[in-house]
This record gives sequence, C-alpha cells and structure tokens, in this order.
Amino acid sequence: MKKFMFVFAAVLAAILALSGCGIPGQEKQTDSGSLTIMTWNVHNLFDGKDDGTEYPEFRQAAGWSREKYLGRINTISAAIGSLDPQPDIILFQEIENFGILKDLTDTMPKRFHWGHFANNPDSAIGLGIISRFPIIEVKAHSIYINGDTIPRPVLETRILIDSKDLGGQIEIVIFNNHWKSKIGGVEVTEYVRRAAARVIVRRIQELQETEPQTGIIVAGDLNLNYDEFSRRDSSVIVSLLPDSPAGAELVNLTGEEHLQRSFQQKDFIVISGSRPPVPVYFPQRAVVLFSPWIQELENGSYFYRNNWETIDHFLVSHHFFNGTGWEYERTVVIDFEPFTRSNGQPNSYNPRTGNGLSDHLPLLLKLTTL
Repeated sequence: MKKFMFVFAAVLAAILALSGCGIPGQEKQTDSGSLTIMTWNVHNLFDGKDDGTEYPEFRQAAGWSREKYLGRINTISAAIGSLDPQPDIILFQEIENFGILKDLTDTMPKRFHWGHFANNPDSAIGLGIISRFPIIEVKAHSIYINGDTIPRPVLETRILIDSKDLGGQIEIVIFNNHWKSKIGGVEVTEYVRRAAARVIVRRIQELQETEPQTGIIVAGDLNLNYDEFSRRDSSVIVSLLPDSPAGAELVNLTGEEHLQRSFQQKDFIVISGSRPPVPVYFPQRAVVLFSPWIQELENGSYFYRNNWETIDHFLVSHHFFNGTGWEYERTVVIDFEPFTRSNGQPNSYNPRTGNGLSDHLPLLLKLTTL
C-alpha cells in the first residue's frame, strides 16, 4: 500500500506546494546495467474536478469531465507502457496536481514508488516526477522577477540508484523544467527564461563546489531551441548559449587573460555537442552541458507553424562521460505511433473528441554501466 505525504517548503522566499510519495524499505536495485529517463510535456493534463485555476476549456462548464480525464490517463499510461526499454524515471510537464501522478502510476505496468509534484500557488499546471528509485531530496525553486513570480518553478530532485554493476549506491541530481513560452514575443520573454537558467547555473556551481562527483541532468520543456542563438543571427545572449567563438565573443570574452579574469556566468547555460562537454571557447570553470540535439538528434520534438522545434531537452553533465559510473549512451525522440500521427507529427490531444496524446514528443535518455 502506498503511503502519501504532503510537504510544504519555502524556497527562494516563495511558498511552493510539494507533494511526494514513497514506500519505505522498497528501494529498487537495477541489475540490468541500464537506466532510462523520460521527459514529456503531456499538454494540459487536468483531473476533471473544478478547482478554479483550470484553463477554461478544461472546466466542467466547457464539457471537461472526470471520465475524459481518466480516458487520458489510460491512454498516456498505455503509450508509455508500449515503450522498450521502459523508463525508470519520468519527468512530466503540464500536469495539474500530485493526484495525477498517483493515477498514472496506478495504471502503469511498472511500479513507480516515488514521486513529487511542484507548482506555484494558484497556477494552473506544474511539474512532476515519478521514479522506481528513491527520491531522497527535493528542492523547488521559485523565481522572482521585479516582484513577480515566473509561471513555474524549477524542480530539483536527488535520486539514489543502487546498482549491482557499480557495486553500490550512486546519487544523481535531475532538474525538471518548464520555462516560459515565447508567447508575447521572443525577445520580450527571453529574460524570463534567462532567470530560470540563472537558478540552474547557480545550483550547478554550488554542487560543483560541494560535491564535484555528483552527476547532473537538466531536462524538460525549455521553450527554446538548441540553436536559438544562430536562429537569432548570433547577436543576442540566450538561455542556451553554444560553446562557440560567436557565443564567447558576445559575452565579451576576448583574449585568454581577459577571459579567465573577467568571466561571469550568471543567466545562461553553455551547451556543447562534445563528449564530454569540456569548454573550448569558454573558461574551464564555465557550466557546460552536453546537448544531444547538436549532433545526435534530428527534426524536433514540437511542430509549430510547419516547422520542427527542439524545445524539449536533456542536458547532461561531464560526469556521465568519464567511465567511472553511469555512462551516457544515447537520447532518442519518441517519433512513432501512438505518439505521432501517420504524418510523423505529434499526436496532439483534442479535448472535444478525446483523441490524441500531446503536442510534444517525449525524449528518452539511456545511461549504461561499462
């Protein structure tokens, strides 16, 4: 029988509703030599009960119901259940509350004994994670800009994985994100995404200082393409900045002496396609994460105005490329039915007909032991 508890925590001066579940004494040990993590924006998953914060089309007055919600739960669970390999950890974006995580786990073939949910007060949607391994620590970071809170927090979870192949327990830290969309204008909204990046950079810098051995994965819907910098003529600092001469030049890194002396990384994550992600044009102390979009993946995870976008991400620290623990193997876009339609585009959910899954495609990241 699952035991559920509700925890309320103040993080960065904001009160965030956190919900968690766990089964004490049922820690999972992986003996398969692999670990699979999934991230998926499931697109406005509301539970069919009116709480006053729902989007108008997902209220009972608009025809949304508990029956339609349970239909979505069964469809989403069945789609996830069809994957091979099955994910061990799943990060969700755009879910209404913690109860949805429980309903999903109750209908999935694999048992997920651990989970957490986070949102901002009075917000319509939030972030969730379910795991077959113990979640031993949670931090939900709410972000203020000029007195206003950005729509969603950053959910940081520490997961303990017991592996026979590795001969013991290893902790990894995962950041689940759903950054501000571009609605309202790309440039107007970029400062909000950079505010979210600032929180992640700060936390990674803290972790590098206090526990340099801990691997870090940043994931979720960042509402930003991996190549956003070049799409904007390499003229604007964006939240995901490539490790390139143009990126370094834009943040005024000119000359080795000047670079080492003056560099400050505050509100952008440097991304690289190198394995490991070692900085080339930025200082060695820069926070640089591996992005599989740069060389490994094709097309995108979101189809908008007849174009593919790469706004869903896994960004991976150098720890998963050093041959001493969990090693990065690959990331794939789940670009087949039922996640896609016959034309290969995401199988978006239609609340009127009850058909479809989501307007985003999931990503799967696989780690392995050597």
